Amino acid sequence: MKPAADPNPNQPKYIPFGYKLMITYMVFIILPVLAIGYFSNSMYQDSIRNQTRNSIQGTLVQMKDNIEFKMADVERVSSMLYDDYSLIIQLRSFEEGWDSYERTTKIIKPKIAIAVNATGLNIAMYLFLANETLPEVYYGSFERENPDLLERNYNLYHLKRIENKPWHRDFPPEKYGETMLWRKVERDADFSRISLLRRLVDSQRPLDLKEIGFMRISVSTEELFQGLDYKKIGDGSGLIIRDETGAVLHRSGIIPGGDGGGSHANGSGSEFLTIRESVGRQGWELAAYVPLTIMERDAAKVRVFVILICLLCLIVFTFAGMFISRYFSIRMNKIVFVLNAFREGELHKRMGYRGKDEFSQIANALNEMGQNIDQLIEQVYMTQIEKKEAELESLQAQINPHFLYNTLSSISRLAQFGEIDKLQRMVLDLAKFYRLSLNEGRTVIPVHSELEQVRAYMNIQTTKFGDAVHVFYDIDPGILNFVTVKLILQPFIENVLEHAWFGSSIHLRISGRLEGGRIVFKIIDDGIGMSPGRIAQIFDPVEGLNTGFGIRNVHSRIQLHFGAPYGVTIGSRIGIGTTVQVVIPAQRRVD
Repeated sequence: MKPAADPNPNQPKYIPFGYKLMITYMVFIILPVLAIGYFSNSMYQDSIRNQTRNSIQGTLVQMKDNIEFKMADVERVSSMLYDDYSLIIQLRSFEEGWDSYERTTKIIKPKIAIAVNATGLNIAMYLFLANETLPEVYYGSFERENPDLLERNYNLYHLKRIENKPWHRDFPPEKYGETMLWRKVERDADFSRISLLRRLVDSQRPLDLKEIGFMRISVSTEELFQGLDYKKIGDGSGLIIRDETGAVLHRSGIIPGGDGGGSHANGSGSEFLTIRESVGRQGWELAAYVPLTIMERDAAKVRVFVILICLLCLIVFTFAGMFISRYFSIRMNKIVFVLNAFREGELHKRMGYRGKDEFSQIANALNEMGQNIDQLIEQVYMTQIEKKEAELESLQAQINPHFLYNTLSSISRLAQFGEIDKLQRMVLDLAKFYRLSLNEGRTVIPVHSELEQVRAYMNIQTTKFGDAVHVFYDIDPGILNFVTVKLILQPFIENVLEHAWFGSSIHLRISGRLEGGRIVFKIIDDGIGMSPGRIAQIFDPVEGLNTGFGIRNVHSRIQLHFGAPYGVTIGSRIGIGTTVQVVIPAQRRVD
């Protein structure tokens, strides 16, 4: 970049800011690019692992569901006999002779045959009955059993054959409908099978379940774990399922030596990612072992790609920096910073720039502009405040004459009828009301002063209407020291007395509560109520021109002073009454 000719040779020479920016750019652009490359590669490797883990986790869940489905199918077959009360009745009958033979052939054996064939699995069933009046029916030797030859069939034995067998003797206490175990018993291990063990109990006395038989349903582990195929999660992987004691029930593929969880190495030094799932109600464990080398091969390709991209970015950014440095500089960043501060309303920001080039003139101009705009905004703000106060006074002035006219009319009627005592009380209460209302011209008054105004007003009304008006006060003492815009309650009470009469009397409830950072007043009456259309008309700026003036007046004054979140809401039902809610912020008086 060639410096421009200096029109004034007496001015001090300076290095163009483009050169300074280029030097800074060349130093600091390398670090971000390297950091981006490093973190991109790390994030991608983590992403590959997470995706692989999630994919394998989903495959394991499907395998687990398939195994649990088959286990549940075998358990369902056992429940067909366990829950068959008619079968239990036959098993606890000790009639001998022809009756025993007939029960066995016509009832017991058909029920067992139906259960054995009620599943798609090739199961072999062994039933051990406590009732020795029933004959044994079996195929082959009990001691040298062959479950494979018994598939889709069953053997009936007497229970005494297994009384001393550990798997029967140590069977857990019975919980009705729940106690069952999967175990490899007898010759299951020799034939790669596993059995579901379950009692048959007499449920006639649920609190004292008596064992009347024992079921053993043997199923091939190859059939039960048919879905466990390591190829579903990738070559070089392994699957293994263990029972709750840690004994291996089935395996597929390569299983590394040791199983400490997480990732570990086998004898050849390959690391594996281990993912586990719990299977069945007994807590079997299904584990998958995925060699990390599979993921590392993909990660290496991405690593080379990221390095090439980083080198290309360095070259591109270098040339781009040489071009951009001709137009931008550190001083320009200062200007942008101040301009952004002005845009965000921080007009007190100033540019502390020292120099004798063109940017010094820009800095001085911006500082002067910020000062001028700040002064103008302050002037506009004060003007708006004055306008707002004028609007509040105007709205306030519209309420007092209306109330004064109605009260003077009542005083006139009392004078006509010669009720001097009532007239005197009404005049005194009216004077108290206006003394509190004027309040030395203040728009904002303490809440207790507003409530005193309400009490003075209600005294006027009870003097006027007597026992026809009943009023109840429910005021939280904690709100009395807060402040409010004056005359926000009286217009609603006046509205009730003028428009809500329903019968010979009316009841009002005036409450005030502190809710969070808000004060909530409620004026509740049991008058005639209003329809939703009527309420909407009151707040409508066009349709409500001739109705609901006092309500809109209070609502407008509150929002003018405190903001849009506050104001008046009305809830009403025809024939039941109306509730007016007035919400203002909980602000304390500032003297």
